[in-house]
Formats: sequence, structure tokens, C-alpha cells
Amino acid sequence: AGTMAVATVNVRALTSWVGIARLFAIVLSCLAFSLVASTGKFEGASGTWCMFTWCFCFAVTLLVLLLELLELYPMLPLSWDDFTSAFSMLAALMVFTSSVVFPASFISSPCSSNQCARQAVATTASCLCFLAYAAEVGLTRAKPGDISSFLSTVPGLLKVFEAYVACLIFSLLDQYNNEPGLMWCVAVYSICFIITLLIIILTIGRCLTSIPCPLEKVLVGYNFLALLMYITATVIWPLYSFRGRSRPNPCGRNCSWDKHLGVTFLTIFNLIAYLVDLVYSSRMVFIRAP
Repeated sequence: AGTMAVATVNVRALTSWVGIARLFAIVLSCLAFSLVASTGKFEGASGTWCMFTWCFCFAVTLLVLLLELLELYPMLPLSWDDFTSAFSMLAALMVFTSSVVFPASFISSPCSSNQCARQAVATTASCLCFLAYAAEVGLTRAKPGDISSFLSTVPGLLKVFEAYVACLIFSLLDQYNNEPGLMWCVAVYSICFIITLLIIILTIGRCLTSIPCPLEKVLVGYNFLALLMYITATVIWPLYSFRGRSRPNPCGRNCSWDKHLGVTFLTIFNLIAYLVDLVYSSRMVFIRAP
């Protein structure tokens, strides 16, 4: 007797807490970009970034939900748990950034027009969307002792955070070519970003297990080296950026001084992230599914 392939539907993909969080994220991200699109006011780099964030998160979350609903994800040549954990963390960071950037760039006081009201509702939807993704990160994070999925552990989630903060740093880099100290800091940001991104990609692609060396020790060693490099950048960047320079008045939207200050704070954030990463990764033994 022949057998017929029957498409199965996993209802728990919609009814579980993770599924509900994803449904909220889909609806809220759709609401955010629809309202902003209806105003027609999303010009410039800030508006383009916010619209891209909401549309990208909406599309990928919808795809994830459909693949889990129809149970098609096992056919993909990747670690599904690592992919969904990394994406939810990335989406939370992207939407959080958009929730801050959009109102700062487009909403002015007093807010009395119909257009401003739609922008305010879009900002609220974006903030709630961030909470939905943050809830998904919390729900899918590996419990103590459960470390079969690296990117759902604290060090794995920190890898996504470190790579994203490095991208924000790159977006703010300005006027560093004439200072050897600043060029060293840019090299630090670039090297750590490339290696961290490579770790994320190899983890999702299930390629780390094929590396012929003690992987846990390599990751701890890299975190220690990255921490040392970021310590130098944390000291050198503000030293060379603000030495003999006071904040100009006026300092406009694209003020170089403000951008350098932003890089300073983001460097400190990544320094703390690599420190916490080192502490956690040095205490863990990673177990990966073949």
C-alpha cells in the first residue's frame, strides 16, 4: 500500500506563549509601519531605518510563524532554535532603537495635528512591539542546565547584542582618518564585529561542531581578547575625540561632536557586554545538537 504525505498543522505554534508573543509582534509592527506610511513622513536615514525595521521584523516573524505552524522548519539546513533566538533578540534591539529614533526625529511639540496623532500611535505600537519581542526572548532563553542551543543562552544572546551595538557604532563613525588612535579603535570595532558575526552565522549553520579544536576554550579566549581590545578603545576613543575640543554651539543634527559622544557610550555598552559574556561563557560547557 502506498503512503501519502499529509501536511500537518501545529496549532501550538499559535496558542503557546511564544506564539502569542509573535502574533502580537506581527500585528504591532504592521500597525506601526502602516500608520507611518499613511503620513508619508519617513524621509531621511532615520525614517528609512524605522520603516525597514518594522517591515523586516513583520515579514520574518510571519515567516517563522508559518514555518512552525506547518512544521516545515525541520527541512531547513540550519539550527532552528538558534535562528529564532538570534532573530528575536535582533528584532527586540532593532525595534527598541526605532522606538527611540522615530519620535525623536519626527514628532514635534505641541502634537495637535492628525498626522502627529498617527505618528504618536505608531510610536506606541513600536514600543509594545519591542515588549513582545523582549517577552519572546525571555520565553525562549535557555533555562539553567539547558544549553543545547547556544544562541538562546546568555552568552549567545550577548553575541547578538555585541554585533548590533557594533553596527550602531559604524553608523556614527565620523572624522577619524587623521588620528592613529581613532583608527585603532575602528579596527577594534571591525575585528570584534566580524568574529562575533562569524560565530553567530556558524552556530546557526551548525558548522561550529566541525572545528577541530576545543571550541569552549576558543570562545572564552576570544571573549577575553575582545574585552582587552574594547578596554583600549574605551580609553583611547574619548581621549583622541575630545582632546582640545569643546562642543560647538550650535551643534546640529549631524554634529560630529555628538556622534563621537555616541560612539563613546556605545563602546562602554559593548565593553560591559563582553565582560558579562566572558564571565558567563567561562562558567558554561556548551552542548550542541549534531
